Amino acid sequence: MAVMLAVLVVSSQLSGRDHRASSRAESPRTEVDRPTAPQTRAASPSATPSATPSAQPSTQPSTRPTARPTRKPRATLRPGPALLAPGAQGDAVRDLQHRLVQVAWLTGPVTGTYADGTARAVSGFQAKRGFPVTGEVDRRTLRRLHEMTVTPTEDQKHNRVPGLDARCRTGRVLCVDKTTRTLRWMVDGEVRMTLDARFGGPSTPTREGTFQVRSKSRDHVSSLYDTSMPFAMFFSGGQAVHYSPDFAARGYAGASHGCVNIRDHAGISWLYDQVRVGDRVVVHRS
Repeated sequence: MAVMLAVLVVSSQLSGRDHRASSRAESPRTEVDRPTAPQTRAASPSATPSATPSAQPSTQPSTRPTARPTRKPRATLRPGPALLAPGAQGDAVRDLQHRLVQVAWLTGPVTGTYADGTARAVSGFQAKRGFPVTGEVDRRTLRRLHEMTVTPTEDQKHNRVPGLDARCRTGRVLCVDKTTRTLRWMVDGEVRMTLDARFGGPSTPTREGTFQVRSKSRDHVSSLYDTSMPFAMFFSGGQAVHYSPDFAARGYAGASHGCVNIRDHAGISWLYDQVRVGDRVVVHRS
């Protein structure tokens, strides 16, 4: 009897377990969303400034303007009394002009007369150095010019070329030097202009010696070669000093048929108006 009761109890327990298992299989439990635990975040900077100053220096640039030292205005330079001015003449002007030639503010010959060209050169020299621009030479301008140049020789102040052919030192002369390949326009020993020159080749050499300008022809055309010879100044037969477009284009790669070629159009144009029939022409080698 006791055995039968034990069997019934075990059977009842097993039946109850099967019922619960079946119930779980047929009606799965719906998982309820649970609130997620808040994640730990890095502490954000407080919007309220701390009452205690930070020990670390601020890396943010200051918005307050930095005070700048006040600059003192530069004193305005005033021109001094004029030592040389337009209209002056003499040796002091020659010295001034050659010094301006040395610093490339003046071109052309030294004349000894303080004219417009000299005044413009002085003004340019003054402006370059921040001096008051007057075109007149005061002590400040002259002192700076002397610091930048050397004292010119008497030959330089009078446009004389050392070692120049003696025949070129007097009167009005077209002095043609085959060695230096130049033509110098000389008046009483002073060089008024220097131009590059080209001469005849081996078969048609330019004759050497002392000649005179026999005739002039501004728009000459060669009857022998049918070529243009502007500003021609004839001195020996068909040989002349004249402008050559070929010399201007090819330089010394070519040669003339015996004439003295000049390639500076503006220069020969000016020279043509200076030279007179009867002026001497000296062709030599230095």
